[in-house]
Amino acid sequence: MAPSLAPDLTGRATRPAGPLVIDIAGVTKLYKMGAETIHALCGVSVQIRRNEYLAVMGPSGSGKSTLMNMLGCLDTPTAGRYEFNGKNVAHMGDDELADIRNREIGFVFQTFNLLPRSTALANVELPLIYAGLPPAVRRERAAQTLHNVGLGDRMTHKPNELSGGQRQRVAVARALVNRPSIILADEPTGNLDSKTGVEIMALFEQLYEQGNTIIVVTHEEDIARHARRIVRLRDGLIESDGPAA
Repeated sequence: MAPSLAPDLTGRATRPAGPLVIDIAGVTKLYKMGAETIHALCGVSVQIRRNEYLAVMGPSGSGKSTLMNMLGCLDTPTAGRYEFNGKNVAHMGDDELADIRNREIGFVFQTFNLLPRSTALANVELPLIYAGLPPAVRRERAAQTLHNVGLGDRMTHKPNELSGGQRQRVAVARALVNRPSIILADEPTGNLDSKTGVEIMALFEQLYEQGNTIIVVTHEEDIARHARRIVRLRDGLIESDGPAA
């Protein structure tokens, strides 16, 4: 039986945190731009456990996007330690990083990033193809995942036949289909109207209550407040890290 959810300070349901998934300690990231060195992250440390719902916030130039790329194993630190499920990311080769991105991290992007000529079902199947699952298993799991996000009747529709909110739900289903350790969402409501954005955040709430670990990267305060914890960045440093008010 799954553990019952306890309310947080706002009265919302909060799942008990599980084992450590992400352990970032003293991470620095430097970029060379001509003769100039940009310090994107300056000794950042953060831990994220299974079953957490976390928002990462910060103004332009704060290091928010760099931290997101680090969390998603799209980039590696210049210095410091990043362990994902106990494995040191800095010691991994390109193939190992690609395998983690496909199997362990479900990405949801602001621009959806769907294949325009493929159906919703085919878009959701894509990570399972990379994972090497047989066609019948892929179709069954992709169909079930689409059903779980409320698109059971839209499986044969292509992206241009779907609304913005439905396209984002397809993107969420694609992120979920490999049963990843975390869902990493970059400005997931950025291309949606406010009503549809509320619906997508309600979907994230539902996924969190089902036991998923969710990290939302956003510059919008009202989106961040859906999370249970907010990490705020400024000038490459963590300004604050605590419960969402």
